[in-house]
Amino acid sequence: MRAMLLKKYAKIDAAPLEPSNVANPKPASNELLVRVMACGLCHTDLHIIEGELDPRKLPIVPGHQIAGIVEAAGTGAKRFKKGDRVGITWINSTCGKCRYCKTGRENLCDSAKFTGYTVNGGYAEYATVSEDFTYHLPKGFDFSNAAPLFCAGIVGYRALKLSGLKSGGTLAIYGFGASAHLSVQVARHMGSKVQVFTRSEEHRALALKLGASWAGASEDTPPANSDAAIVFAPVGNLVVTALKNLKKGGRVAIADIYMSPIPRIDYPDLYYEKSITSVTNYTRADAVEFLKLAEKIPIRVEAQSFKLQDANNALQMLKEGKINGSAVLIP
Repeated sequence: MRAMLLKKYAKIDAAPLEPSNVANPKPASNELLVRVMACGLCHTDLHIIEGELDPRKLPIVPGHQIAGIVEAAGTGAKRFKKGDRVGITWINSTCGKCRYCKTGRENLCDSAKFTGYTVNGGYAEYATVSEDFTYHLPKGFDFSNAAPLFCAGIVGYRALKLSGLKSGGTLAIYGFGASAHLSVQVARHMGSKVQVFTRSEEHRALALKLGASWAGASEDTPPANSDAAIVFAPVGNLVVTALKNLKKGGRVAIADIYMSPIPRIDYPDLYYEKSITSVTNYTRADAVEFLKLAEKIPIRVEAQSFKLQDANNALQMLKEGKINGSAVLIP
């Protein structure tokens, strides 16, 4: 099959992803073989490719926001049939036995396998996944618009929950990429106001178009402090900014797998029972809840499509903030 293969970690401007022909994957007993119809691009892919995360597996086919069609099933896989429209996420499988898995915190499993990081992902024509971590595509979404839901959407939804945002409250969002442009719609559906901080004028325009009440740069003063905040941009000083703009008792959720160092936090900025929490992956329960909500709202996905062989260029655009909404690869 055709795939974009990473053999050596390097900055994306060096075009480290190589067009390759690799063997078609074969599903294990409890796995599905999925024909990839679209795969969303994620900043996590960049962090993997550029070696900013702990090295796990090389060579590797990146990509973990996959929308496709079930092509075949292993002998023990019974939940899906050939031809089903499905999605694959970052978590490819977990052990199901550790204390985290047994207490509904499988996102913290030490033995988890990750699509496009520890097992080959969706920058290819086919991918495999545990049937227990496979999801039906929500109705009304084509493959290109569905793909970003399977990480950007779900992690944004978990970040919203961990931020403690209540209906009628005000949410501040720092960074306005794939996750943020979906999260703003969920927050608005909850009846909350949304303030967006982003350096890009195009991103500000999209935020306002999708329902944000205010959009500005990170150094701008918002019209009011927020009840909750989510930091999507992997920039440590935004955590300090978010705390300064937070009301008493508010919480900042950091929805990043990688982040530059967080500067010193002066205690007065944290006082009044403000708090900070990180967001680590998401659970299957998060995914099911979000996908139902995406169908109900329905969420509008802004997706820019690229050919599989153009993955390096598309990721360079993502790194430079030139993608408005989401970017997807089409094999």
